[in-house]
Amino acid sequence: MAQDFSFDIVSRVDFQEVANAIQITLKEIRNRFDFKHSRADIIQEKDQLTLISDDDFKLRSLREVLEQKMVKRQIPLKAVIYQKIEQGANKTVKQDVHFQVGIPIEKARDIVKLIKQNKFKAQVAIQGDQVRVSSPKKDTLQEVIAFLRSQDLGINMQFANYR
Repeated sequence: MAQDFSFDIVSRVDFQEVANAIQITLKEIRNRFDFKHSRADIIQEKDQLTLISDDDFKLRSLREVLEQKMVKRQIPLKAVIYQKIEQGANKTVKQDVHFQVGIPIEKARDIVKLIKQNKFKAQVAIQGDQVRVSSPKKDTLQEVIAFLRSQDLGINMQFANYR
């Protein structure tokens, strides 16, 4: 029997790098002139952030700086999900930020359907919050990876455990 090669399609975020990006963002914000004598803060709770500022404009500026720092630290912005801006306590505004960790089941089904529609000679299986693709030929797996990278599924995808 021939040996099958495989890889996993996953979605992961390095939360240590997120914490580093937050620290650098807060350091920069505290030194900016337009944020003098105003409140700007980022609170991290496991896989969720809360951005707090005095008004919408400053909140958007805080978000822009955070995004710049996350890009520098190679945190994919497709994995960042912003919630609606809400009124907070003491005349502030806040916005919750979630991270996409793992591939949602609907998107996993879409990935399986795309691979099967293009008739790649590969087996596809959903395993929890990741998708495993296996094939007897490495070239087929590389074609699948190139095909998926060309598609815009609206989610963060990484290709891991290539063996």
